[in-house]
Amino acid sequence: MAEYVAPPAVEIVADQAKEYASPYLRYFFSYEKIVEDFTNQREALESKKERVKICVEGAERQNELIHKDVDNWLTSAEKELKETQNLKDEIDRVKCFKWCPKWGWRYSLSKKLAEKIPIISKLLETSNFVQVGYRRPLQGIEFITSTDFMDSKSSKSAFNQIMEAINAKGVNMIGLHGMPGVGKTTLAKEVGKHAREQKLFDKVVMFTMSQNPNIRTIRDKVAEMFGLNFHTNTEEGRAEELFRSMQRVNKILVIVDDVWEEFKMESIGIPFGDEHEGCKILLTTRRQQVCTKMNCKEIQLGILFEDEAWVLFRDKAGLEDDCSTLNDVAKEVAAQCKGLPLAIVVMAKALKGESLNGWRDANQGFKDSKHLYDEEVLGGVLEPLKLSYDYLKKCNNQMTGNDIQMCFLLCSLFPEDEEICIEILIMKKIVEALKKLQKSGLLLESDDAKRIRIHDVIRDFAHWLTSTGENRFMVKDTLKEWPYMDESYTAIALWKCSSIIQLFPDKVEFSKLKTLFLEGEWKKNRGDSLVVLDTFFEEMKALQVLLLKNVSFSPKGFPSLPNLKTLWCDDCMLKNFSSLLTNMRSLEILVLIGTNIGEISEELVKLLTSLQELHVITANNLNLLELKSLSRLTALSLELSANQIPLEDFVLPKLQRYGVVVRENCISRNWKAFRTLDIQDFSSSLSAFNNLFCNVEALNLSNVGGQKNIVPSIDEMGVNELTSLHLESCDDMEFLIDTKNDQESTVAFSNLVELNIESMASLKGLCYGVSPTRFLQNLKQVIIKDCEELQVIFQMDKLSERMKCQAPLLSNLTILKLYSLPKLERIWEVKQSHRAIASLQSLKVVRIDYCDNLKTIFSPCLALKKPSINSMPPFFYPWVANLQGRFDIIEKYETSILVLERNACLLYCWPKLEVLHIYGCESLKYISTNTLIQSLESVFIVKCHQLIQIYNMEQNIVLPERGSQESPTNLTFLMLRSLPELEYMWNGPNHYLHTVEITGCDKLTYLFSKITARTLVHLQFLEIRNCYSLEHLIGEAENMDEIDVSNIKDQSSLFLPKLEVVKIRGCENLKYLCSSQGLPYLESIDIEDCPRLIQIFNTEKNKDGFGLQVFGLKFIFMFIK
Repeated sequence: MAEYVAPPAVEIVADQAKEYASPYLRYFFSYEKIVEDFTNQREALESKKERVKICVEGAERQNELIHKDVDNWLTSAEKELKETQNLKDEIDRVKCFKWCPKWGWRYSLSKKLAEKIPIISKLLETSNFVQVGYRRPLQGIEFITSTDFMDSKSSKSAFNQIMEAINAKGVNMIGLHGMPGVGKTTLAKEVGKHAREQKLFDKVVMFTMSQNPNIRTIRDKVAEMFGLNFHTNTEEGRAEELFRSMQRVNKILVIVDDVWEEFKMESIGIPFGDEHEGCKILLTTRRQQVCTKMNCKEIQLGILFEDEAWVLFRDKAGLEDDCSTLNDVAKEVAAQCKGLPLAIVVMAKALKGESLNGWRDANQGFKDSKHLYDEEVLGGVLEPLKLSYDYLKKCNNQMTGNDIQMCFLLCSLFPEDEEICIEILIMKKIVEALKKLQKSGLLLESDDAKRIRIHDVIRDFAHWLTSTGENRFMVKDTLKEWPYMDESYTAIALWKCSSIIQLFPDKVEFSKLKTLFLEGEWKKNRGDSLVVLDTFFEEMKALQVLLLKNVSFSPKGFPSLPNLKTLWCDDCMLKNFSSLLTNMRSLEILVLIGTNIGEISEELVKLLTSLQELHVITANNLNLLELKSLSRLTALSLELSANQIPLEDFVLPKLQRYGVVVRENCISRNWKAFRTLDIQDFSSSLSAFNNLFCNVEALNLSNVGGQKNIVPSIDEMGVNELTSLHLESCDDMEFLIDTKNDQESTVAFSNLVELNIESMASLKGLCYGVSPTRFLQNLKQVIIKDCEELQVIFQMDKLSERMKCQAPLLSNLTILKLYSLPKLERIWEVKQSHRAIASLQSLKVVRIDYCDNLKTIFSPCLALKKPSINSMPPFFYPWVANLQGRFDIIEKYETSILVLERNACLLYCWPKLEVLHIYGCESLKYISTNTLIQSLESVFIVKCHQLIQIYNMEQNIVLPERGSQESPTNLTFLMLRSLPELEYMWNGPNHYLHTVEITGCDKLTYLFSKITARTLVHLQFLEIRNCYSLEHLIGEAENMDEIDVSNIKDQSSLFLPKLEVVKIRGCENLKYLCSSQGLPYLESIDIEDCPRLIQIFNTEKNKDGFGLQVFGLKFIFMFIK
């Protein structure tokens, strides 16, 4: 029989059918293989995501910025893992039916899995990041923090002259000179702040020269601001590296403060003049001749006018207008300050709260005093400072005036312009003195609460005081040669002594010396540190305070110092430590930080019977049982391992101050002196710390087991002195406080300011039972992360009657951050009847990530309350602003968020909101009912797949006392991405919009109505991608006839009159850009993948008779597949 041969057409059809059917057959018969591949790929992605996330968190802890591709990858990976979780669950369900397989079910699942495998594989292929972040460029703390700038006539005049000189061509160095204390530094900071805010320069950097400048330190600071890491060690090489680095930046403002002598900018590595015309130098100095020698444009800062000086004096002294007699005397005192702001502030603070007689005594003191002159150094501030210093002798409740004066003089021992660590001063037991000195204006606060500052003029005044008389001080910095000193000094401070210092003596005779600060240069190898012989201290029998830093001792140690009361050793090498201390039985304070001491014997501890403070921040073998022999101990700082805590019948003594850290194998060198308790990886009873819980201020518990709550399990009294609480991985803890068995209204957590909770597997809420009195009334910051059982955070439906009479709950809350709380349903549970006792008037920052069951952020009881304009913060971000200039607002899936009203987010609750960023809110339909708020400047909306409109015109809300609202007329930046249901933006005017970026908005047919397009008088940049339905940029507004345009300001006869750059990609239905007149400044058009484009411009004239006007077009790029 002849074999049938299929015709070619049949073979082609058969092959196509086979090819077409093969993947579908694979879904049936390769199910197990597909499941295995999917499972392996998904597990690999999950592991990789965790590794990348750990790297990202590490980079963020180092204050690094995260690369955008890393951010995008993490977002995509988390999205895929979330989307494929259901498929993973479905695989498990199919496994349950192996005995009776559901073939249709398996086929459908197999197909879904096969489609996901290449997506996951692609993510794994692109996950090998060399580094996830990069160093954040420093901005300079001088300009971030506020200053005490006084807007006086003289400062205004000098400010305007400086700005004029900065903008003038040919002027590259400006010299601001004036008397000590006139406010030169403050004005210079204000200039830097203004220049940065107005973006007049690409970089603004400020440093202080002082009388003894350390060029290397200054150069390092400038290099840090420019993100430069040096590759050479020589001074010349580093200067050249900085020089070349700065030349690559176009416009730079360098502010050099407190210049005493002429110096060469090139010695630091700063280019200017012909080497860099874009680099401007502003220097401040007391000496006009410095400005002249350095060829500066000279500007003088004068003193305050009489009326300005009185206003400042009156405000700082707290005087009222209705007390004419006292004010008459006060005006005479103010006049003695000679218009110098520093003298005015110090004198006014010193006399604040004094009686009329006190003011008269002060005034007479001025008149009786001999005229004190040290014109070059102190000028006219000397007499007011001297009078203020004398006023310190007035006793307070804690200590004598002489003690306060001595505290002030001790502060002058530290290097110029260096912030002083408070702990060093606290060892002198002068906490109250510090407070009084700050109130008097002789000491200044620092940005770091643990440090203080002393103004350079006031420091000079202290040195003037100690140059003669009973208390003679000497202070030297960066010492390379031993200075001449006689034995009359009572306090000596020698800082950064070279390890090869010339003429360093083996022995010195200082019979009157009571205080010695000796610091060697820091060396990477401690063996290269400054070495001091034991004989050096032999003739210092009166020495009471000894501070040593970066110093090594000869094997013999040093001899007996019978009067030594305070020994502070920081990064030192002390051999024979135990034998050394046996000769110091009067020792009251012992501080060892990062110091190699060997063993602390039990016998040694028993000998230190006078010891009142013990601070050991270094590896140690201290037996805590020996602390019982230290009967006078009031302050203790220790870093211990868990096995150093005795297991039975041991309780640490009651202490006034303490910083105890318990953890394994980690010496942090962090000083924790203010009632701080940090316990980690501890499974035993906490009874050893019972005496500390009653007054602890900062408590950190990490991986501590066996405690179901803080109150009453750890402390029955309510931890009411606690200000900071950090809990992590305490898996047995369910609540902060349990009041179910409490018959009376407990007071608990009344002073808590910061609450940080992380990875608490059993945590169900903050309070179980009725909330106690004053519960969390001072709370300012809340951060909660990875607590899988938490459902409600602030449960305010269960309040005691006493609570209803106190200040509003949460009224101090400023920051709220919630991360990965999968069961969280409500942040606040508030009854309507409790509206009056809850307030969010201080709230500034809210961030919520991955709280998938959360329906709303603010209940109507809290958010819809009309905010007080006076109590609202100047900025409110419903998400945190990181320092990258990005604002991460909302990352949340499958639910609507913010205040919900018919699926809308109401923004009028925050009338000063400036930045809004919404990400991944799947049910959100409208951003704001009726309007956006006036203050809004930037809007970022991403992946809100049901968003229809940016504001809902169907509803018409008129707010009480505010009337109906207009469109967002202050909006400058708009970014919309992945909003497939978005049909409209808004039809009203917008006068400030500068940049618009639209991506993946498939239902938008046009961007702007005609009325909007005519008011976009500042729009310069427009980018559109993948908007399928977009036909043109400008469309007819619905109900145009109903819109009254007569009162709209800044209306142009042209559409988009300032638009310069247009980029359009992947808009398949785009026909043309602009249907009528417009685009006169257009320079660049870049269009790609727009296959239905008919023409770029529709040149038909419209009814107004305008034709196309494009005068500046320079570049057109078109690529259409």
